[in-house]
Amino acid sequence: MKLEAAARRYAQAAFDIARERDELEAWARDLRALGELVGQPGVLDVLSNSRVPPQQKERLLRAGLSDVSPLALNLARLLVSKGRIALADQIREGFDRLVDEHRGVAHARVLTAVPLSDRERQEVGRRLSEITGKQVVVETEVEPSIVGGLVARVGDRLIDGSTYSRLQGLRRELGGDTG
Repeated sequence: MKLEAAARRYAQAAFDIARERDELEAWARDLRALGELVGQPGVLDVLSNSRVPPQQKERLLRAGLSDVSPLALNLARLLVSKGRIALADQIREGFDRLVDEHRGVAHARVLTAVPLSDRERQEVGRRLSEITGKQVVVETEVEPSIVGGLVARVGDRLIDGSTYSRLQGLRRELGGDTG
């Protein structure tokens, strides 16, 4: 999912505060709680409705976020007041990405023609870690159209080791149809 610019800015600010205070885990937990609250039926409607009195929104935030830090509660209040509460989940996602980047963790989306065994998934993760120099968390998806091999996306990097791609390359080399 592509993050909105505003969500990235809020995530960066939360990350900077959390890192400065050495509270990355606590902020991650608090942002998950905020996302879960906003994801409950009707909550987003209430918090984003300009006709709902601020006191009612405040009560809802305090009740739903009773276990979060005061700073995280202030972020929730700010998002409500700026009409940006719908960005809560994107902010959490952006924050999680920043934490992973800070810790040297990358996420790989790996497409294969057939499901991978646990051992194969670990091996793919190990090989991608060697290539990227980061600890790689592998998420797999089956896509039969690639015929064989795999296609991996790690951040902006695409590694295409699919049979389909190799066949297309061979076809171009031999001067055949490129489509």
